[in-house]
Amino acid sequence: MAISFFGLIILQANYLKLTADMRAEQFNESVKKSLYEVVRILEEEETLQYLNKNLSVPSQRTRITVKPGIHNHTYSMKQNTLEDSINVSYSCTRVQPKVFISMKHGSNTIQESSRILQNKLRERYIQERALLDDILIRLLSESYVRPIQERIDFQQLNEILDRELDFNGLNLLHYFSVINKNGKELYRSKGFETVESDEEKEEYYTQILFPNDPNPQPNYIRVYFPTKQNYILSSITLTLPSVLFTSLLLFTFILTIVIISRQKRLSEMRTDFMNNMTHELKTPVSSISLASQMLNDNSISKTPAMIEQLSGVIRTETKRLTQQIDKVLQMSIFEKESTALKMEEMDINEMILNISSNFAIKVENTGGKIELDLDAEDCFALVDEIHFTNIVYNLMDNALKYSRGPLNLHLKTWNEKNNLLISIQDNGIGMKKSDQKRIFDKFYRVSTGNVHNVKGFGLGLAYVKKVVTDHKGTIRVESELNVGTKFIISIPLKK
Repeated sequence: MAISFFGLIILQANYLKLTADMRAEQFNESVKKSLYEVVRILEEEETLQYLNKNLSVPSQRTRITVKPGIHNHTYSMKQNTLEDSINVSYSCTRVQPKVFISMKHGSNTIQESSRILQNKLRERYIQERALLDDILIRLLSESYVRPIQERIDFQQLNEILDRELDFNGLNLLHYFSVINKNGKELYRSKGFETVESDEEKEEYYTQILFPNDPNPQPNYIRVYFPTKQNYILSSITLTLPSVLFTSLLLFTFILTIVIISRQKRLSEMRTDFMNNMTHELKTPVSSISLASQMLNDNSISKTPAMIEQLSGVIRTETKRLTQQIDKVLQMSIFEKESTALKMEEMDINEMILNISSNFAIKVENTGGKIELDLDAEDCFALVDEIHFTNIVYNLMDNALKYSRGPLNLHLKTWNEKNNLLISIQDNGIGMKKSDQKRIFDKFYRVSTGNVHNVKGFGLGLAYVKKVVTDHKGTIRVESELNVGTKFIISIPLKK
């Protein structure tokens, strides 16, 4: 599934890139075509205007005498207006050749004479056409030396450019300027701010003006489209639904994998929980069963000391079994959205002092000690006495379980803004960063606990987290492997 999704994403990315490149290529071709038409129209307009100017005289006829060789030709040209076509009539002073057709040779002679006549007319047409072209070139050659400002009406150029771009489907914002071969700007359209970065300069479209002009100092028209990228990207909007649905499928796929992984991990945790719970429950049940059998065995003499010992075993193991069952029941209770807590105003400093006094015997048995820094001046908060006592006791008990050698416990309270903070720090084995992120999850136990050198269900810290959260507080852990662990609890003060 992952390979399929990644392949689909790559194909769609390539398709989007191909579509954008194709759109950009079409855009470039349309711009080049438009600029070519603009230049062609400018040449036609200049030719018509110049002929109109030079061929219009008061007598409405201009006689031009050209001597191409030994023959004299006189041409008479008549010009009315620019909108009318240019009528050119010519008369030649050259003597027309006489053609004699002989009938004595029959049809062959007629065909030969006709062919000769056609060749004569064709030669005459070519000659006269060359003379006329020479005349027009001489007339138009005068316009080549004029400055570009006199040859072009820039307002008309703007209108022609707008019309051609619109005709080619490029009806979007654009600016243009006219520059010479040295890059000097001769004209700039209104609102056009020239750019200096090389990347933006590459977006200019340049076309030489009057490409058929023999002028050795060419000029260029330069067009810039500031919204070109938006125009190109707009062509791929139709593919957005496909991208959206693919992204949705990819998100669903990733979410499914995450859920499956969590379910797998939860299943492993539950299996481990069942193994631990079976072991934890089996030990006290076995002890109670053995003590009961000894009490019922008539072959064993029952002295008061033995009875006292067996009853003590039954009492101790029963208490131990009850504690394990209570832990499971507590977690089932705290799975509910809301739990009825018996909130009372308590002196947290005094509560921690009492808990430490009761726990001091266990710590001293390891050769360790408990240090108290109860610095919180405002130490009264609304808490459930039983549950809050349990979470402090659980954290201290964990420190004792996961200690190596003498345990040094450091309990501290202080105020921070409107909160009361409690820290419980030990010098135990600590934990890795990866374990710190999951220690408050149900059934999770660090690797040391899973080998049964420390018994438990992995519910203690989950219970602590739930109780602190229900008190509208927070808890965090700071730990370093083989150095120690610190739990910091923050609860709001009584208002």
